[in-house]
Amino acid sequence: MIEPFDDTYFMKKALQEAETAFDNGEIPVGAVIVIDNKIIARGHNLTETLNDVTAHAEMQAITAAANFLGGKYLQKCTLYVTLEPCQMCAGALYWSQISKIVYGTRDLERGCINLKTKLHPKTVIEGGILADEASELLKRFFIMKRNLN
Repeated sequence: MIEPFDDTYFMKKALQEAETAFDNGEIPVGAVIVIDNKIIARGHNLTETLNDVTAHAEMQAITAAANFLGGKYLQKCTLYVTLEPCQMCAGALYWSQISKIVYGTRDLERGCINLKTKLHPKTVIEGGILADEASELLKRFFIMKRNLN
């Protein structure tokens, strides 16, 4: 039986957030946070819009999820994010005690895996879900940016 709410389904929702970022001139990274197959928070990069280096998609989603749940811990929640979290976002995810992180494409330069950022011991991390789509969107964005300059 096909599970209607699987990792691919939720990553597509994160990709929609990334498209919104793209359309607004932001680096196209999107995120959703899910509990019990329900999206409780959405976020996309807002660093340019807010003139804030901490306004990453994951940070927006963490704040929205905590507000939704009425508490700072995101136990039993899964973050779907189109790009592997950076060190800053991984640190925030550590403190949130999120149960699972699912990312689309790797960030070999700034991602938490190569930088060996510690996640909460109970956090599971998986990657590669719709990696090609997430990577293509990022490549398209940076090609467009280069052509504008």
